[in-house]
Amino acid sequence: MKQILFLIICLLFVPISSLAQSSETFDIATFQPPKGWNKQASQSSIQISTEDKAAGTYCLITLFKSIPGTANSTKNFDSAWQTVVKGIVTVSTAPQMASPVNENGWEIQSGFSPFEKGGEKGIAMLVTGSGFGKMVNVLILTNTQAYEQNITGFLESINLKKPVAEIGATTKEAPAVPSTAASANGYGFGTTNFDDGWTSIVQDDWVQVAKGNIRVLIHYPNKRADAYNSVVMDGLKNAWDVLVAPRYSTASNFEFKPITGWQAIEFAEADAVEKGTGKTVHVVLFKMNYSSGGGRYMEFITPNKSAFEREFGAYHQTTSGWEKMENMATYNKFSVAPADLKGKWTNDFAGTLSYVNAYTGASAGTDTHASVENFVFGPGNIYKWDIGVASGFVGSIKFQSVKSNGKFTVPSNWQVSFSDIEGKPRMFNAFFSCVKGGRILWLDGKPFGKLQ
Repeated sequence: MKQILFLIICLLFVPISSLAQSSETFDIATFQPPKGWNKQASQSSIQISTEDKAAGTYCLITLFKSIPGTANSTKNFDSAWQTVVKGIVTVSTAPQMASPVNENGWEIQSGFSPFEKGGEKGIAMLVTGSGFGKMVNVLILTNTQAYEQNITGFLESINLKKPVAEIGATTKEAPAVPSTAASANGYGFGTTNFDDGWTSIVQDDWVQVAKGNIRVLIHYPNKRADAYNSVVMDGLKNAWDVLVAPRYSTASNFEFKPITGWQAIEFAEADAVEKGTGKTVHVVLFKMNYSSGGGRYMEFITPNKSAFEREFGAYHQTTSGWEKMENMATYNKFSVAPADLKGKWTNDFAGTLSYVNAYTGASAGTDTHASVENFVFGPGNIYKWDIGVASGFVGSIKFQSVKSNGKFTVPSNWQVSFSDIEGKPRMFNAFFSCVKGGRILWLDGKPFGKLQ
């Protein structure tokens, strides 16, 4: 431990350089990642890591996106220490600080403290750059001095640019002021502004995505509209009657043009008069029926057919080339606030694979896999996590389980950090998607439904 402390003390005097050449850019920072290390990027941070499983050592570096800061670099560091460091690990002492360093208008504050978790000792180091009304944080967690050169090289490579007015204010995942609908449902964020100009707003029966005079309604699952129909045309007409027709007083120029194939496409359009406004608009109902069973009905509302085709392309009778319309479903995406997580969230999966003898056609056994993963979030940013797995051939199935607990933090509303998942800190990319009356929590691409 003394050797690690000496390493960190030395590293605290490595300034964030304004002269280093870098091969990668994130937000207002350019940097050179250590060669061969794993990298995981999100809108809010870049996480770079490596580990030696045989030796039981690791190093985890997280470069966070710039956020608003005060003119006082010490206050910025103290704030980041409370939210970033203490939200992930339990430190044993107040941070040991190095003297501030000024680089190209940025004042760099650095500090470290030992931590111990489950008998494992390590060092948490925080580097905070303050300037131009912004702050940038770098968090380093390690339990060895083996990566001294890698850490030093990374810190030396960082170059912080002077931010252009409100950099990130309209980034693809920057939340706006919570909408009334979101507050009524008890969630912190009901509006998302995307950097391509689209804005998503939570509504009772759909998520509305709008840009200029174009609206797209991402309809929530609906038993009547989604009911299976072996005749695609009949299913499409039913969905139109359930989801679209009730909001328009009259409609003309109907065209129902589904496309059958491996993944059938439902496409219907008409000119319609909106109830209430009396405005004539062009309406398109679209759904891609994925082979996995997924897909959502989306309603595209434009001033006229030409406006629709300029934005999304013209109808064509093939099952490919619909990506621009398909991708609108990804705008059902909203930030996560700490209070939103309270309760139990679960993900369960089950699958089987049957084997057949290629020569005799006789059964060669069935392999099965099932898992249940739970997160329980409580007051004071306390959480409990567990996962249970059953897998193997029928008749010899093995059962395994792992669990842990600790503290969590939400450093950017698009990430959740946990102090202990399988023995070490872990950060997940996180967001909500909406369904009627509730939300689904996505952690690193895995959906969790709320049980309580």
